[in-house]
Order: sequence, then structure tokens, then C-alpha cells
Amino acid sequence: MSDIIQLLPDHVANQIAAGEVVQRPASIVKELMENAIDAGASKIELIVRDAGKNLIQVVDNGGGMSDTDARLAFERHATSKIRSTEDIFKIATKGFRGEALASIAAVAQVELRTKQKDTAVGTNIYIEGGELQFQEPIQTAEGSNFLIKNLFFNVPARRKFLKNDNIEFRHIIDEFQRVALAHENVEFEMFHNDEPIFRLRKGGQMQRIVEVFGRKIQPLLIPIKEDLGWVRLNGFVAKPEGAKKTRGEQFFFVNGRYFRSPYLSKAVQEAFEGLLQPGYIPSFFLFLELDPEKIDVNIHPQKTEVKFEDEALIFALLRSTIKKALGIYNIAPSLDFDRDPAMDAFFQAQPSKANLESGSSSFSKNVKVDRSFNPFTSEKPSTIESLNLSEMYNAAIPSAEPSKINLFEDDDDDLEEDLFRLPNAYWLFNKEGKTFMLDLGRIHRVILQSQQKEFKPNKNGQHLLFSIEYHLNEIEKNKYKSIKKYLPALGFDMILAQENVLRINAVPEGLKESAVVGFLEKIFEILEYRTEDEFMNFYQDQWLKVHSKSKFDFIYKTEVEQLIKDFIELGFPQYTVTGKKCFEEIPFDDFKNKF
Repeated sequence: MSDIIQLLPDHVANQIAAGEVVQRPASIVKELMENAIDAGASKIELIVRDAGKNLIQVVDNGGGMSDTDARLAFERHATSKIRSTEDIFKIATKGFRGEALASIAAVAQVELRTKQKDTAVGTNIYIEGGELQFQEPIQTAEGSNFLIKNLFFNVPARRKFLKNDNIEFRHIIDEFQRVALAHENVEFEMFHNDEPIFRLRKGGQMQRIVEVFGRKIQPLLIPIKEDLGWVRLNGFVAKPEGAKKTRGEQFFFVNGRYFRSPYLSKAVQEAFEGLLQPGYIPSFFLFLELDPEKIDVNIHPQKTEVKFEDEALIFALLRSTIKKALGIYNIAPSLDFDRDPAMDAFFQAQPSKANLESGSSSFSKNVKVDRSFNPFTSEKPSTIESLNLSEMYNAAIPSAEPSKINLFEDDDDDLEEDLFRLPNAYWLFNKEGKTFMLDLGRIHRVILQSQQKEFKPNKNGQHLLFSIEYHLNEIEKNKYKSIKKYLPALGFDMILAQENVLRINAVPEGLKESAVVGFLEKIFEILEYRTEDEFMNFYQDQWLKVHSKSKFDFIYKTEVEQLIKDFIELGFPQYTVTGKKCFEEIPFDDFKNKF
């Protein structure tokens, strides 16, 4: 039997290895920007075309490379970051494996122009599909200028699996943000299709966060700081009102390196226990600094995971420090759960220590003590003339007598005795011996969908008496541009009055003025990784939610009864087509047992 094992050709092996390092254009952005940081750059410029599919250019003013280094940099496992096995366990740089440039060159057309500080001329090198095409002297600025063109030009199967430009560009922004947030002492610029996206100046952590995510986040940030000697923690967490249902503004850094950790994210979540609604995730920007020998960053191909020597201590540090900060800024709930507000007046009337020491009798003059009182024989409570404790006690204990206020309408329809209004557009409904809590907005959507009616807001819209100004961060600004063409047909009249200020002059009919900003934030949140072509479906769903909410805040019981009758005819389905519950059964027996 003939031998069947053989060595793969270099270009095939390089393309296979590139699959781990270069998954999409954002992977290249990450590797090149981190290389620029390692080169000591104080200014980094990122230029992208067509979401990185046709061009990714990273220009830095770092140390640059010699002719020989420029050529060796594209060889696999060639690196200036480590020299021996021991160096792997004390890595202080972003890169160290020597795989990134070789992997990028294997699947793209790469041009590098680089020059060191003390040399007269630099070098220009061009590699295509892993093959060196030429290397020649060139007059260029100090530092390095990488141009990555036509990504996956030689691997069409990989290229066709790339997402549309909006999604790929959103991933590029993610990587740009992670590097920029970790290095506030470096100046960054980013351009996409010749349009400026970010211009970040040197400054502090707070300034960098605000420049990236917009000034709306600044009043929400709470500083975090703790130094235990062997580990330092600093950064910011957002107040509970800054929490969101989707992940996005959650950033962990260790020694300037971004990493993910569900375990440590749980520590942050536990610190906010009791402060967030279910399903909401707090925003945070947390920076850890400790000895590189106490962490291992070589456990993931994209280097986004870190192994700590003692992760449990880091967990405890995060949770306790954040809790302390929330308490300092009066965010955490009071721990005095048993305090009775009705007794405040009693304690305020007690004599102060100073009065007792000075012999003041203002308190004692107002108090008469019945020395013959026996609590085991007397049926009358003791009295204090200045304070009526009996009345105070009765005021503190709710009356057992039922309320005589009629909160419901007195209609005489079929469902009158089985239907009751609750706050926030919810209703209670008795059906076949069971009690249900109904969400009329979702029930309404189920009925509309069953009737195959397409919901369309009035495209003419309603003009606002005073325009609303909405301050966009750079991410929201990019999202706005991607859906701008749809907005006039939906009834919106918006313009970018200033560089980052959206002026809203008209909104769809039925959308409350007070709900406009929240509605836009929800739309931007939905578009996190969605295409602009999917926008209309998500817009319709969000519009129905907002419109149904306002519609059912004020509605006659007769209309509700008709709505429920239509819902019963559909079989009383528990879920909408998107999997949301239309109602929840109330365990009435559980309530009875409490009495």
C-alpha cells in the first residue's frame, strides 16, 4: 500500500492558518492597529473602503522597520516580541505569535511603506497571495503605512461569506473602539469611504469614552478605583439608567489588552443586584493592571480570552469595588429595610443627648407617667400627651376595611365581571376559573397579523411646534445615514443640523413627542448588526409596540372586550409570532395562601 501522508504546500498551509487569524476585515484592523501600538506610535490613522473588503489602510508614526525586517515580518512565526519560551509567560505587547502579517498576506494584496527615524529612505514592499512581487527603496514618512487590498481575492469562497457592508463596518468599529479605549494617550483617526468617522485626541479615560460614545454617556458614568498593590482596578460603570437589554458597552481590559470574560461580567452584574430590571445589562469600562506573569493571554486564536492566576480574587475585587462606588454615589438601595417611616416623628421628638446632659426638662414636662400601669391587667394603653402613639400606630397599619373607591367603569357588557384595568395598559381577565394578566398591545398585534393587515404609519407625519435635537455619537450617526432614505416615507423630517446633532422637525402621526427620543434609541439599538434592508420589518415591529402602548393607555372597556373576543376566536394564543407572551396566568391560589 502506497504512502498517503504528505506535506502541504506553503501557500495552502498559509491559507489554512490565515483562517484562524483573518476571519473578516475587522480581524485585519485589530492586528494592524495593535502592531502600531507595539511600535510606539503616538498617532494612528485608519482608512477603510467598502467596509474593508477593498481597502484597509493603517498609517502610524511608530518606529518603522528596516529593509530586512520589512521582508521578514511577512514570514510565518517571525516576530520581534519574544525570544524564548520564558517570554511567553510575561507578554507585555499586543502581538507575539508572528502569524498576523503572514496570514494577511496569504489572502490579500499587501503593500507596506516603512521608514525608520534615522534612515534617509524607506522601503516599499508588495506581496500578493503570499508571494513577494517586489521590494524597492522609497521616500516616505517615518513609521509604517500598511495597505491591504482586495481581501480574499484568491479565496472566493471565503469572500462570498462576508456579510454586507453595514455589518462588516460595524465589526470594524468594534475593533477600533477596543484599541482606542485602551490607549487614551494615543491620537486616532478613522475614515470610511473618504468620510471622517472618528477623530480622537489624546486625553484621559473619561474624555476618550465620551468622544467614542457621545456626551450623553458622561453624566451616567461613575468612577471606579482600587489599588491592592498586586492588582490595580480603575475605570467607570454607568448608572442603572444607562443599562441596556443588548450587549455593547461592556469593556474589560487587562494591561491595555481587551478581553471577554462571562465569569467577570457576572461579578459586575452581581454588583448591580437589585438595581436593574430583569434582562438589562450594565455598561462598564474597566481596566485591570497586574504583573504579566500572573496572566496567560495565549489561550485563544484571536487573543480575546485571558486566564488569570487567581480569577476568584479578581471576581471579588470587581464586585466589592463596584458596590462600594455605587454606595458612595447613593445609587445602591438602603440597607435599612425594616425602618418604619411612621416612627420617624417619634424619634425626632426624643430628647437629644445634649439636652439630657444639660438637664433640660422640656421633654419631661410634656410627659406624664402612670406608675400604677400594669400591661398585663390594664386594657387601656399608656398615653403620652405630647405624642398620640395609638393614633400613630393606627396610621402605620393599613385599615382592614376595603377601599370604597371604584377604579373601574360601570359597564353592563358580557365580560364586565371578568375584566379589570391595571396600570401601564395591562388588564386582568377571568376565564374558565383562571385569572390572566393581559398585554393588550401584543394581543392587538396578534389580531392584526391574523387579519393579514399591514400596518403603515402616516407618511405625511405631524410637524412639531418646537424641533427636538438628538445628539448622535459616531456609531448612531453612521446608522442614521444607512436608514436616512427610508425616513421621509415614514413621516419623519430630520436633518443633521450640526456635525453630530440630529434636528427632528416632524414625526409619524400618533408618536408622542415625549417618546421620540426613546423610539430613535430603540431603532439604533435594533440596527446594531442588522442590514438596512431589514430596517422596515424592525421599524414596523417597534412602531406597533410604541403605538399600541399609547393606544391602550386610554381605552374604553367596551373596546377591550371586543379585542378579547377577537382574541378568543383565534384560540387565545399565548405567544406572538416573535415569541413574546400575550398573557401570563396569575397563580391565584398562591395569593390566597398568603392570607
